[in-house]
Amino acid sequence: MRIKIFLCAVILMTAFFVNSFAQDTDPAERHTFTYDGLEREFWLYVPDSPTKDMPLVFVLHGYGGKAEGYRREMTEVAKEEGFAVCYPQGRKNSVGKTGWNVGYPTQQDLKDDDVALVTYLAHNLQQEYGFSTKNTFLSGMSNGGEMCYILAWSADTTFSALASVAGLTMRWLYDGPKGTRPIPFMEIHGTGDKTSHWDGDPDGKCGWGAYVSVPSAVSAIVAQNKCAGYEKTELPLLNPDSRKITLHRYFAGENNYEVRLYEVENGPHSWAMKDMDTCREIWNFFKLYLR
Repeated sequence: MRIKIFLCAVILMTAFFVNSFAQDTDPAERHTFTYDGLEREFWLYVPDSPTKDMPLVFVLHGYGGKAEGYRREMTEVAKEEGFAVCYPQGRKNSVGKTGWNVGYPTQQDLKDDDVALVTYLAHNLQQEYGFSTKNTFLSGMSNGGEMCYILAWSADTTFSALASVAGLTMRWLYDGPKGTRPIPFMEIHGTGDKTSHWDGDPDGKCGWGAYVSVPSAVSAIVAQNKCAGYEKTELPLLNPDSRKITLHRYFAGENNYEVRLYEVENGPHSWAMKDMDTCREIWNFFKLYLR
């Protein structure tokens, strides 16, 4: 009897550890490629039964972040909705911080053109895996979000819509030539963000360099899209302890490409996952522009 009990206990413990290991295993796989003479890496999730012209979503980490294991919530949405996800890895600067070259004072040693990098990677993945050239999207948090703004004002047409989380528009970008092509765009930002301030940092006192306020940055893209309509709504609370989120929608613009600003009341520097189903919200926005 004791042997049977012991064997049952062993079986249960084995099942527990197997399930725990399965849950901890990153469903995205590591890949490398050479760009500008350097080996670069990315993690890629492809559904078990990929289809031709499958949508592809990029997710860029923030300053000092890493791609491995990043935002698995987006992978979970991809499993349900049937799209691929690419998590590229940013390169280290002289102080050992990974990221995307957007002109921070700590990035003066970097000569990388990271817009060219991610567009190059997107085209390669489209060719190798048969992903859709019309349905490739890009999202990013903080430093990755700033890449969204740079891409919004570039002439490149690789990405069909962009989603920034806690991203900034650097002053050098805002004062430079504005974009001319309309593009669907969304920003999620907490008004209590102490890293990427909602009201901006015109003098660059916080160490990132000078940047404009979030409403000013979004307004510039609204003007680029020639949006004429506006609607303000309050999202339902995700749970009783969630922060209030006000959605500012700008629509009826060029090609009917919408611009959205999710204002998270007193929200910190984060993906706002405690206040909204962020990854699903991003995909639902991208899904509006599937072609």
